[in-house]
Amino acid sequence: MQTAEEVTRLGGRGIAVQCDHADDAQVVAVFRRVLAEQGHLDLLVNNAFATPVGAWDEVPFWELPLDLWDRLITVGLRSYYVASAVAARQMVTQQRGLIVNISSVGSRIHLREVPYNVGKAGVEKLTADTAEELRPHGVTVVSLWPPFTKTELVLAEGEPPADVLPRMATPHFTGRAVAALAGDPHIMDKSGRRFIAAVLAEEYGFTDLDGTRPAPPSYAQHHGEPTN
Repeated sequence: MQTAEEVTRLGGRGIAVQCDHADDAQVVAVFRRVLAEQGHLDLLVNNAFATPVGAWDEVPFWELPLDLWDRLITVGLRSYYVASAVAARQMVTQQRGLIVNISSVGSRIHLREVPYNVGKAGVEKLTADTAEELRPHGVTVVSLWPPFTKTELVLAEGEPPADVLPRMATPHFTGRAVAALAGDPHIMDKSGRRFIAAVLAEEYGFTDLDGTRPAPPSYAQHHGEPTN
């Protein structure tokens, strides 16, 4: 509800809907509601993620609870697939639409837990293959890598390391990246590719709330290349 209220305060129309992305029926119901109330579907941003309970970053994969894989892949890669499939049914009918899959450099390097990294690598392949099949129908699919984001959870953990601060941004920054992609009349040229939000900011000319832009990460050379 708080997020919906903030969307409305910023000039949009926020509508709060409860949905468990581990329950396919609930996901389908949300899309049915959107179409019943709005009549069309222009944009889907896949960002569902099951945050692991416990400190698993330094634990080798063979010592992880086996069900951690199921939690991270079910509400993560699988929920991206389910939402994309349901959204595509409407977008194909419309012959337009944009699907943005939030991913990370964990798809390319060893970043966190093995299941997390495998899930993000799967997101990149999902992006490439769904883009290929949706291209003839005028529907675009891209992967977006946000900067280190100042979420409530991150801020609750205290002051980030000094070397991280220049690369941090608020959630609004990634939102502006999505808005810029959605407003690009040539967005189809980007379909099937991965993009780094900090580099998109330079291309499209948007900033964070305070007028700054986070420093592009060291892996920015991968910006815009096709997903695997």
